[in-house]
Amino acid sequence: MFKKILLAADGSEHSIRATKEVIKISSLNLNATVTVVLVADYSQSKSDVLHSGSSVELNMKRRKKIVAIEDLLKRENINYRVIILHGVPGPAIFEYANKEKFDLLVIGSRGLNTLQEMMLGSVSHKVIKRADCPVLVVK
Repeated sequence: MFKKILLAADGSEHSIRATKEVIKISSLNLNATVTVVLVADYSQSKSDVLHSGSSVELNMKRRKKIVAIEDLLKRENINYRVIILHGVPGPAIFEYANKEKFDLLVIGSRGLNTLQEMMLGSVSHKVIKRADCPVLVVK
């Protein structure tokens, strides 16, 4: 059974659907813990830092992207925590997943930045190829 679950989220519709699948999986194991990972993409980070007043304000702005996801998890009494990673989304996600030895990684098939995905390749595809744990991609 999956006890340690990583949910890669960016606030997109696909990540909300991925959250709903995590809730289903977690309901099968009451001891499951969910780590929600949000990646502050390097390509946006520089602009974000220049336009924010403080690091607290910047983290609040980033967390706003996943408010709906946190609301879903809270409503279902899922034990979770949020981690903000910095870097290129695909590698940041699979490197963190491999380092922390998750039992399952759940990710949406598309994120908020579809133009970047078309040019550089899908984040979910990169995660599937490199993660050491099982990966559930939600459409």
